[in-house]
Amino acid sequence: MTVAGHRHERIAEEIRHEVSAMIAGELKDPRIAGLATVTEVRVSPDLKLARIFVSVLGSEEEHASTLKGLAAAAGYVRRELGVRLQMRRSPEVLFILDRSEEFIQRIDALLRETKKQQES
Repeated sequence: MTVAGHRHERIAEEIRHEVSAMIAGELKDPRIAGLATVTEVRVSPDLKLARIFVSVLGSEEEHASTLKGLAAAAGYVRRELGVRLQMRRSPEVLFILDRSEEFIQRIDALLRETKKQQES
């Protein structure tokens, strides 16, 4: 592929950076937890859709609340991305809860438990 063939990957990284900054300081919605982190952004090759994966520390209620707050702010985020990245058409923004950290911790705990059983 040529350099132009990877444009959506470069834009995804820029979107991750900008949305992280917005969550950290600009979005004032009280539903958005302070411990929300953008873990990954996947942009479709046609640049029409950006899936933003967000990791939230806390309870299931905080997860749901944060996703509702981010969904409410999606229009603002989309408009700001268009301005900041100087895009003619900014992609539609979809926020998705990233549970990969929970899976990693669960697998790590299971491996530690298995190791303890083998040592006994």
